[in-house]
Amino acid sequence: MKVFVTGATGFIGQRIVIELTRNGHEVIALARSEESAKVLPATKVQIHHGNIEDLDSLRRGAALADGVIHCAFDHDFTNFVANCEKDRLAIEALGDVLSGSGRALVITSGTGMGFQGHGKLALENLFDEHHPNPRIASEQAGISVAQRGVNVSVVRLPQVHDTFKQGLITSLIQIAREKKLSAYIGDGSNRWPAAHVHDVALLYRLVLERAQPNSRYHAVAEEGIPMREIAEVIGQGLHVPVVSLSPEEASAHFGWLSTFVSLDMSASSVQTREQLGWSPRGPGLITDLKQRHYE
Repeated sequence: MKVFVTGATGFIGQRIVIELTRNGHEVIALARSEESAKVLPATKVQIHHGNIEDLDSLRRGAALADGVIHCAFDHDFTNFVANCEKDRLAIEALGDVLSGSGRALVITSGTGMGFQGHGKLALENLFDEHHPNPRIASEQAGISVAQRGVNVSVVRLPQVHDTFKQGLITSLIQIAREKKLSAYIGDGSNRWPAAHVHDVALLYRLVLERAQPNSRYHAVAEEGIPMREIAEVIGQGLHVPVVSLSPEEASAHFGWLSTFVSLDMSASSVQTREQLGWSPRGPGLITDLKQRHYE
């Protein structure tokens, strides 16, 4: 299959490209420049110049492909709402080309969209239409293009990690380094789900190849790691104190991350594993955090 991959030069996208090419697929990789494309394999990869703001470049890339994996996202969280709307436009543009063709469009969201209540695991077959997270725009766009005859599937991401990056936790580490303490809220029992980046890349391939239209899948290897445990490992790595903060203190300490730090975002992947045969094998989040280079 010839697959158009957005975000191909990013942390997850690079691994998706490798996973696809190792399994016989050809990749059309969206890249801003020849320089950024140097991180990609030289074989079975066609560079397609453009970006997610250039909707025509997305349409042209999708027109060349047998299927699309859209994992690009602008991770500047200081402009999070605007970037979520940017993702909505990108998905709609891809849908313009794929409508009625039967070709797969795999889009990306977060596990929180399957929220069913505090302390309960988010589920694949749930979609919280009233979720306050602006990232809801991605799944709303997926529903919209599906109604236009697009074969859409959703991969919902947890904290995706290796020993170099760990999703939002990478920013937690930076804050702890700057403030010289590692913090959590209250008793720190709220949990975040996680998966190793190689397992996530495998799931994207399986979704592309096997997904039922209009299905949602959770890239969750670990259902939930308590925030206190995460903060403690960060404190050990940086050799800084580990402290509990009140909700009132969170905003001053965490800044834009305060919206997320107190949330319980635990999530299940039981349905994903059963339907696709996905079996994650990578190291756990705490293992990667302990092996991370903190200097």
